[in-house]
Amino acid sequence: MHRTQSDFKSWLWVLALICVLMSGPKTAGAENTLSDVTPDEMQSGSLLLRMKNGYSTATLLNTDVGMNISGLVARVSVRQEFRNTSQNWVEGIYVFPLPDKAAVDQMRLHIGERFIEGEIQEKEHAKKTYEKAKQSGKKASLVEQQRGNLFTTHVANIAPGELVVIEIEYLEDIRYEDGQFSIRFPMTLTPRYISGNALPDRTGSGWSPDTDRVPDASTITPPQVTTSKGHQLSLQLKLNAGMPLQIVASRYHPVSVAENNGLYTVSLASGTVVMDHDFELLWRPVPSAAPRAMSFVETVDGKPYYLLTVLPPDQEKLPTATMPRETIFIMDTSGSMHGVSIQQAKRAVQLALKGLQPTDRFNVIEFNSVTSSLYKTSQPVTSQSLSEAASFVQQLRANGGTEMRPALSLALDSPTSEAYLRQVVFITDGSVGYEDELFSMIENRLGAARLFTIGIGSAPNSWFMRKAAEAGRGSYTFISALHEVQEKMNSLFRKLEQPQVTDIEVQWPSNVLVDSFPATVPDLYLGEPVTVKVQASGEFRPGDRVRVSGNSVSGGWTADLPVSAATESPGVAALWARARIGELIDVERRSTDAGEIRSAIVATALTHHLVSKYTSLVAVDKTPVRPGSDPLNSEQVPNLVPYGQNMNAILGFPATATNGPALRLAGFATLLAALLLLVAERSGRRVWRARSL
Repeated sequence: MHRTQSDFKSWLWVLALICVLMSGPKTAGAENTLSDVTPDEMQSGSLLLRMKNGYSTATLLNTDVGMNISGLVARVSVRQEFRNTSQNWVEGIYVFPLPDKAAVDQMRLHIGERFIEGEIQEKEHAKKTYEKAKQSGKKASLVEQQRGNLFTTHVANIAPGELVVIEIEYLEDIRYEDGQFSIRFPMTLTPRYISGNALPDRTGSGWSPDTDRVPDASTITPPQVTTSKGHQLSLQLKLNAGMPLQIVASRYHPVSVAENNGLYTVSLASGTVVMDHDFELLWRPVPSAAPRAMSFVETVDGKPYYLLTVLPPDQEKLPTATMPRETIFIMDTSGSMHGVSIQQAKRAVQLALKGLQPTDRFNVIEFNSVTSSLYKTSQPVTSQSLSEAASFVQQLRANGGTEMRPALSLALDSPTSEAYLRQVVFITDGSVGYEDELFSMIENRLGAARLFTIGIGSAPNSWFMRKAAEAGRGSYTFISALHEVQEKMNSLFRKLEQPQVTDIEVQWPSNVLVDSFPATVPDLYLGEPVTVKVQASGEFRPGDRVRVSGNSVSGGWTADLPVSAATESPGVAALWARARIGELIDVERRSTDAGEIRSAIVATALTHHLVSKYTSLVAVDKTPVRPGSDPLNSEQVPNLVPYGQNMNAILGFPATATNGPALRLAGFATLLAALLLLVAERSGRRVWRARSL
């Protein structure tokens, strides 16, 4: 057959198109070396490419943590050591997680033997104060909050070879559930998935540009590395539980525990650990000492603040739920779930499937860049449907982006039946940047359903897990190791099967006015306590009591707690302020006129010296140290990739935080169209030749 010049050009065009599509977009697949990285590129978001080969900075970071726990309140000190190993002046920028309920109220800039106390200022003012000091060559530090559990430390003008220490302190109330207390300290973060269209300007120095969906994306996307010469953490903990303890243990790190007259000292057995897995300590009272109610008080400027916890009656002997259930499992199979996390998720769902009853209905939804489900609608529990579900779950693989919204929409918007109680079990690491959008969606479309979240992996987004469960009127838990899947899922099964305690009210003496948070106590599940934080005004009389009441299938219950029994505990006022700010932020998210709410948040944060969405801590030395002629290099200090996660799966192509899947799909669609056009063109020529003969 004779080939024309036009045929040859057409095939060249198709071949070139195939090469372009198979190579992928440069932002997802380039393999530049570290020597190719320029200062401009460090601020452009292109660090995502270099993280696949490695990433290094002149600034090394190590952390020392000190915890003092008394009753239900913990005062935690986090000392971040920034060491400049280069011959140039450096500004270090470090994005790091803290507990999602942390009330950050202190910061000190240590310079040699002296230190400078941080001052709380409105966020914009604090930023200007810091930038002015940085430009004038003064040592300065700035601590900002990006999310409920995500903060940034800026340290300006670190001299060549110098060590600068930033000490941050926060308060946190201890979690009590299923008869035991626990405290969790996050060490690193799972990269957040960023979606939306890129904006022309950027507010931070992270690898992602800001987008119309995540306007601050560049402030919450620090680089990640698999190894580091630094990123070592030491920890010392002092525990005064106020009651005899049956066990003190760490879930994921070996620890040394010493006891002296009821006071416990805990330290890491190895001295230091790599900062790639959250630390969690738990302690359990001896059965006879297990508390039914606890109250703590702090008086500030003449106003008493209370932290009150009351445990509802044991529900172990209550009948299980008799109403048939519709359980919808949502599984995150994005790239950040690769490795140990997807194994944990699979095992969790397999166990949950075995716990379903013949009267129940169920479905399984999985999502990454796209969403798919086992069935179009929930199906009855049969041996065949369970077998199909087990096979469906077993073949799932982790890759692609973290597009949660379509999966949640599919679960929440599917047809409901009044004959079934819908329970949605959401299994994810929570690695998204558009949390507020999802909280609002859950609140608006939940209906009568309940949403339970399971945080998977060694560094899940705890703020998302807790707030999503609150919006979904359910509960949350974390699974960070394969050996605890059975334990944690059994606890969840008991909550799913047991009726919740509803209509909870906290009644204070009539002569006392209170500002209480949460304003409305949510429904509770098996093993969960009623916890409220209160600012009170007025005079308490001798014998005054606080009454907590609620309802369950066994009837009503009431518990009285004497006000005079409250234990003095510094920090309760700051915890109340942190809770108030959290509820105001929720109101702001739902409001169309947020100006007045913003003012209330700022006023509360300034009064109690707290870092918040609109306030920051800043510390400035008075004396310039960097000569005006010496340049200052800004460096984004990386975080370690969480233990058990795969760097290429998270950051590769397709991967979390890229739009690679959509680009590839569009590319293949274009390729198919091009091939069809070529075939049509060649067919048309053959028809023309046949007619001309």
